[in-house]
Amino acid sequence: MISAFNTIKLRHLLKDFYQITHIRITVFDENRTEIVSYPDQIAPFCQIVRSTETGRIACVSCDRNACNRAATQRNTQIYRCHAGLTEAVTPLIVQDMLVGYLLFGHVFSYPDIATGWQNISSCTRKLPVEQKQLYDAVMHQPLIDHEFVSSATHIMSAVALYLVMERMAMLQADQLAVRLDRYISEHYREDFTAQELCAQFQIGKTRLYQLSQQLYGCGIAEHIRKLRITYAKEMLSAKKYTLAEIAAQCGYHDYNYFISVFTRETGISPHRWQVLNG
Repeated sequence: MISAFNTIKLRHLLKDFYQITHIRITVFDENRTEIVSYPDQIAPFCQIVRSTETGRIACVSCDRNACNRAATQRNTQIYRCHAGLTEAVTPLIVQDMLVGYLLFGHVFSYPDIATGWQNISSCTRKLPVEQKQLYDAVMHQPLIDHEFVSSATHIMSAVALYLVMERMAMLQADQLAVRLDRYISEHYREDFTAQELCAQFQIGKTRLYQLSQQLYGCGIAEHIRKLRITYAKEMLSAKKYTLAEIAAQCGYHDYNYFISVFTRETGISPHRWQVLNG
């Protein structure tokens, strides 16, 4: 875990969110381990779904996929869960590093009750639970319209920013992920391999991939490529360097390969980018 959370302050903040929206909200760390929630208990509908192994696995998979999208795109994701309820997740970013997630869920959001139950019934028909139980549980949940959900996600995004600003979520600077990120930020223009990174930090390739996913939402090679292209754009904007010099400064010793990578990443050649952004 690369993050540290002030759970006392967090709980008060989550309680405020709940009192305004009446939607349960949870904080997860970067590994999707639950830190604190308000209220503590999940909705009866979700308790029934998760009472089965099939339902529990589906819930975990659904949350994981949503968190991965939020981490990759660096923004809030609104989605229907596997059981037909509406949920939303927003990433917590500290110093451009993913440290966790805010997630709200268990929301019955449809144009009307009949439409909602029809979709939920279809989503859950393969679960080994009684549909009557699920129906009764759904009927105890308020019907919330899309605009309210959208407003709640805006508040959640603001809560995420406030949480970071007030240092309720912080980096633990001595942790491996932080040291790895610092190293890459300082050396991304140099020529090194994943194997050399593993040797530097005494970890295996699987662990390196896991760290890269939690930090950047992508592989190490892709992240380094993005950093290099960003730096190349800065050098192109200066209009003081040849393409060969820019390629070398960005870690590409093959001039033609640099042009190929830049074009693939941006959709246009370095020369064309320079003309359009001059």
